[in-house]
Amino acid sequence: MAKRRRRRQLPEPSVVRIEAMSHEGRGIAHIDGKTVFVFGAIEGEQVRIQIRKTSRNFDEAITLDVIEPSTLRIKPKCEAYEVCGGCSLQHIVNDEQVAFKQCSLLEMMQHAGIEIGEVIPPIRSHPWGYRRKARLGVKFVRKKGRVLVGFRERNTPFLADMSRCEVLIPRVGNHLRDLANLIESLDAREAIPQIEVASDDSHVALVFRHLMPLSKGDREKLVDFAKHNDVWVQLQPGGPDSIVNLYPRQQVLHFAPLQNEDININFDAVDFTQVNAEINQQMVAQALHYLDLNEDDRVLDLFCGLGNFSLPMARRCLKVTGVEGDAPMVGRAKQNALEHSIDNSEYFVADLSRPDPEIGWMREQYDKILLDPPRLGALEIAQYIPRFDAETIVYISCQPASLVRDSKIICDSGYRCTHLGIMDMFPHTAHVESMTVFKRATNC
Repeated sequence: MAKRRRRRQLPEPSVVRIEAMSHEGRGIAHIDGKTVFVFGAIEGEQVRIQIRKTSRNFDEAITLDVIEPSTLRIKPKCEAYEVCGGCSLQHIVNDEQVAFKQCSLLEMMQHAGIEIGEVIPPIRSHPWGYRRKARLGVKFVRKKGRVLVGFRERNTPFLADMSRCEVLIPRVGNHLRDLANLIESLDAREAIPQIEVASDDSHVALVFRHLMPLSKGDREKLVDFAKHNDVWVQLQPGGPDSIVNLYPRQQVLHFAPLQNEDININFDAVDFTQVNAEINQQMVAQALHYLDLNEDDRVLDLFCGLGNFSLPMARRCLKVTGVEGDAPMVGRAKQNALEHSIDNSEYFVADLSRPDPEIGWMREQYDKILLDPPRLGALEIAQYIPRFDAETIVYISCQPASLVRDSKIICDSGYRCTHLGIMDMFPHTAHVESMTVFKRATNC
């Protein structure tokens, strides 16, 4: 019989001085020369910690007590902050959170040898109740005899026991317990693993994923909840294509990428859209500013999605070519352009992680380029940037490491970084969204 592997005993709590901050927003300390990353600690503080995870090169710990607090420390607003994995910086003054993210990004770029011309002031919004898109986990816990609705615990697969979320829009974040009570009342309470949240200025849509057919009674309870709480309900028995409207039968969500402009982009609840509407509008406006479009410009919009940038750009230039890997989203981008009588934009479905240099749009030249890739970045398509011969490139990033890598490729191909700044799309988290502007070097 094989021997059972003995679980390694974790060390006793220790008192440490926090020497610096990691790029993920954790405090850095050392114990007997070994690096320890400490959640919930701030540079300069003396704290008592408990190591929770060990590895050969470093350990990970949580803060148990703050012995000497930093002047930047505040009380987290969320009651579930210590366990929920959604936010990691609520214990730090918001202004300092933003400054920390900006400095971290600048350090990473400079460490890679990328010279930055000018730092753009951070784009900011109200730091609470901003999140319009989210995927809430749902779990009926037999031992507790009740349902949990919320986000995962930090570094565990379990759901945090929470009654509200301070960063979600209040119409959802203040009612997690109501959602849990609703699901507890259903016959299918053990067969609902998640709720997708999507909202616009006027409506909130809740997409209930269910792993078994819902009874007539369950459907009636969901409709009653929708009516009583002024929300829309959709059902998802399978993949994204299986989603149907339960109540009301007609549902259309839309967002405006710019203030004071009559563009409203329709989207489905599970489509990718930016979670922070206020930041998105400022971001689109800033991108337009740095692109400095004129009526003769031909623009390439890579990872164009629903047309968040494409449609406003098309109003200001000769032609926009949008490219996106998700075919349904490309279809909706085309439809949104049609509904706004924008006839100078075209859209193509293409896997930009595997560019085809012989396809039509890849053989064209463009005056300006906008990239808005996912977290993995734009490694493969960035290799082809020189062939487009663009004067200006605006790169929207949601992952600093991939931005640094891709920026090196772009700069090595004959461009210089003229502007860089963050956009605080996700306040109270270590997530860093940024905008980088590149100009073709005059000596190339």
